[in-house]
Amino acid sequence: MLSLAFCRLLSLSLLLPSLLNGTTGITALEVILVSPTLILMMDRVSGDPLQIDGHQAWVELWDLETNTGIPVNAVTDTFCASGAVLSNGTMVSLGGETPEIPAGETTAPDGDGRMGIRIFEPCASPSGDNCTLFEDPATLHLAVTRWYPSSLRIFDGSLMIIGGTNASTPFYNVAPENSFEFFPPKDNGQVRFSPFLERTVPVNLFPRGFALPDGKVFIVANNETVLYDVEAQTETVMPPIPNGVRVTNPMDGTATLLPLSPPDYVPEILVCGGSNSTDTVPSADLSSQDPASDQCSRITVTPEGIEKGWIVERMPEGRMMPEMILMPNGKVLIINGAGTGYAALHSVGDPIGNSNSDHPVFTPVLYDPNAALGERFSREGLPTTDIARLYHSGVTLTPSGSIFLAGSNPNPTVVESATFNTEFRVQFLNPPFTTRSRPTLSGFPEQVAFNQNVTVDIDIPGDLDTSNLQVALIDMGFSSHAFHSSSRLVFLNAKLSANKKLLTFTTPPNNRVYPPAPGYVFVTIDDVTSTGTRVMIGNGLSPPVADQGVPL
Repeated sequence: MLSLAFCRLLSLSLLLPSLLNGTTGITALEVILVSPTLILMMDRVSGDPLQIDGHQAWVELWDLETNTGIPVNAVTDTFCASGAVLSNGTMVSLGGETPEIPAGETTAPDGDGRMGIRIFEPCASPSGDNCTLFEDPATLHLAVTRWYPSSLRIFDGSLMIIGGTNASTPFYNVAPENSFEFFPPKDNGQVRFSPFLERTVPVNLFPRGFALPDGKVFIVANNETVLYDVEAQTETVMPPIPNGVRVTNPMDGTATLLPLSPPDYVPEILVCGGSNSTDTVPSADLSSQDPASDQCSRITVTPEGIEKGWIVERMPEGRMMPEMILMPNGKVLIINGAGTGYAALHSVGDPIGNSNSDHPVFTPVLYDPNAALGERFSREGLPTTDIARLYHSGVTLTPSGSIFLAGSNPNPTVVESATFNTEFRVQFLNPPFTTRSRPTLSGFPEQVAFNQNVTVDIDIPGDLDTSNLQVALIDMGFSSHAFHSSSRLVFLNAKLSANKKLLTFTTPPNNRVYPPAPGYVFVTIDDVTSTGTRVMIGNGLSPPVADQGVPL
């Protein structure tokens, strides 16, 4: 269980731990919020206890109101896939693994998922009853096989799919798919070759991609970066990650696009953790005791910022496979991972059981982007867990403002007697405002246009200082392998009415600042945050959609 010892409870910079709250039936190695009450989790066919239609389930819906899960039928193997939400609110899962035969069975319940496309339509049931995952591999599939790809939603509401490998690989990417493609397809279904991905082999699985406010895409792989122009189909080399630190699988650091703020929405990328090891050493010569990098690198993606290059900071400790969560007040929670070793399974010279990593990092840290350099990291009062969240963990912010933690399975199957077991326990980290009277919002429209003034009702507890007010629009992203694809926070201009009963905010100016799709609106007053309200941003049409709003 989580420790209840902490120093003080003063602001959102502190998180209250909860008790364990439920048990999943699968390992939550992929996690995405698909409605205000439902999280969709995906795994592999490896012996998980959850059953459906007489065989093991590898997809589960988690009800945040009851903290229970129900199985969902899938056709193909979702292991190490990616995903995101389209402009019409549909979740799409992409890629996966070859069929797996469970122990004691003679046939595989799953089909080949490497070209898999799985569709989860918006579902009205708060508990997930009758919600389904649609697949038709014969007619709906990727152009090429992709295991360990990344994806992100771009300005026209479609998904850009980045890289991956064509075949199962124990550690390095030895069968790379050095290309981009899109869903729905562009280019008559053909892939776009990427010299950048070719250069970053063999440490370029799950590249970290970010849609910038001008529509271009910033991508991080290995220790290199590139700016990709989707429309012009050009790659511009960006400054490499300093000091040779490698940050993509199997040397997973994490990365995020920092919160965007009006009026200029200047993009900054933060990359943390990973490994100082080179990518030329055979994996058998690497060690589970090799220290993870404590480096964080930050760059402003403007001509001036690019010329200046990366600014290097140091976390309190090194982290392999951490994750970053954008909090509604604009701070970044860095959580999970290991202090030593690597991602992947049983491929270094001295694995801990099957784990390539060791020394779990049990205490999160908060990063304040607006603090002075050297003063941005804080862990005072943060709770400490005794559950290792290592390879194949999942985490997400929820509409309540709490952090959902699940998964961890650095094993090829379900293992219950190793140093690092298959983990089915669910935890929540609850910010201290959950024990306070909180602002409440009501009267939201279901859909809003870009560059639109929206007025909603607000009820503000009397002890809150309304001079300190923030409104954030958040896409929670798709959690897989130490990265939140499409995670995004855009601050909105906002003001209270004279009687403080109405809140008026202005939506993002266009579909490049916030690629069109549903988001969650949070208001934070005096460091106390409301629950998030789901709102469709944009016209809600299926992609590709035309530009909307006004240019910057």
